[in-house]
Amino acid sequence: MNSQNQLFKPDGKNSIHDGIEHSPSGGKALIDPTDAVLLLLDHQTGLFQNVKDIAVADLRRNTTALAKLAALIDLPLIITASIPEGPNGPLMPEIQQVAPHAVYVPRKGEVNAWDNALFVKTVRETGKKTLIIAGVWTNVCVMFPALDAKAEGYNVYVVIDASGDPSEIASRTTLARFTQAGVIPTSTNAVTCELHRTWNRPDAAQLAELYCMASPSYQAVMESFNKAQEVKDAKQTNNGPKTTRSTTPALAAQSR
Repeated sequence: MNSQNQLFKPDGKNSIHDGIEHSPSGGKALIDPTDAVLLLLDHQTGLFQNVKDIAVADLRRNTTALAKLAALIDLPLIITASIPEGPNGPLMPEIQQVAPHAVYVPRKGEVNAWDNALFVKTVRETGKKTLIIAGVWTNVCVMFPALDAKAEGYNVYVVIDASGDPSEIASRTTLARFTQAGVIPTSTNAVTCELHRTWNRPDAAQLAELYCMASPSYQAVMESFNKAQEVKDAKQTNNGPKTTRSTTPALAAQSR
C-alpha cells in the first residue's frame, strides 16, 4: 500500500496517522490528500513560446515536479490539451513520462476545459472535491475552468509557478480575479509540503528530491549537510561505531 494511503484517511479530519500523537487541529486548513485531484491543463509547446511571466524552464520543471508528486502519492491526475494538432502544439512529454497514470482527456475545440463534457465527467468521477490546477495560459486555460469549478462548489487551488502568462500584467490581473472569486493561489513547493505533511514516512527521500526540483538551491543544502555529517562521522571513526544517517536533512535532524 502507498505510504500516503496509510498516513491519511478519508475522514474529513486531514490528520496524520503515523503512530505519533499530533495536534487534533493540525491540517484542518490544508489540502486533504484524500480529497484532491491534480489537473494539468494545456502545458503545450506552442503556448510556452509566449510565456513571459516565468522562465519556461522553471515552469516545465515545476509542472514535472507536480506530476512526479502525483505519481508518488497516488494522487489522481487529469491532463488535457487545446487542439494539440494546431499551433498550440503538443503537451510537454515530461508529464506522462513521470506520471504514466495520468488520464488524458481530448477536447473538441473548447478553450475552456470545463465546457468539455467528458473533462467535467472525468473530474466528477474521481469523487474529489479539491482541485489543484496548473496550466498555460493562466489567464485563460487555468482561469476559466477554475472559476467554473469554484462556482460549482469545488475547492480550487491554482499553482501559479507551474502556470504561465503572456505578460506580468496578465498574471497580476489573473491573480486578482482568482482571489476575488475565492480561488486559492499557491506554489509547487507549498502544494508538495501540504500533501507531504511529515518526514516520518518511507518515501521521505523521494519527496526531498521534489523539493530540489521546485527549489534547486535545496540540493545544495542537502549536499552541504551530508558532507558535514560525513566529516563528523570520519572524526568519530576511532571513538566508536559509525552512525548511519539519512540523506534527507529533516530525517537526519530527527535522529539526533
